[in-house]
Amino acid sequence: MPKQKTHRASAKRFKRTGSGGLKRFRAFTSHRFHGKTKKQRRHLRKAGLVSSGDFKRIKAMVTGL
Repeated sequence: MPKQKTHRASAKRFKRTGSGGLKRFRAFTSHRFHGKTKKQRRHLRKAGLVSSGDFKRIKAMVTGL
């Protein structure tokens, strides 16, 4: 059976952390910041972690397993 290829679009969006998690960037950060509060903009700067429900599926796409 052939090996599964890495999903290249996912590999560009997610990075592995040192402890084995998956880091992701937040949505709603490209434009229209005047409609968001200062607190929202501040929290959107930081990257987040992939939720536990999505972790298995995204890890398979990123690592090609």
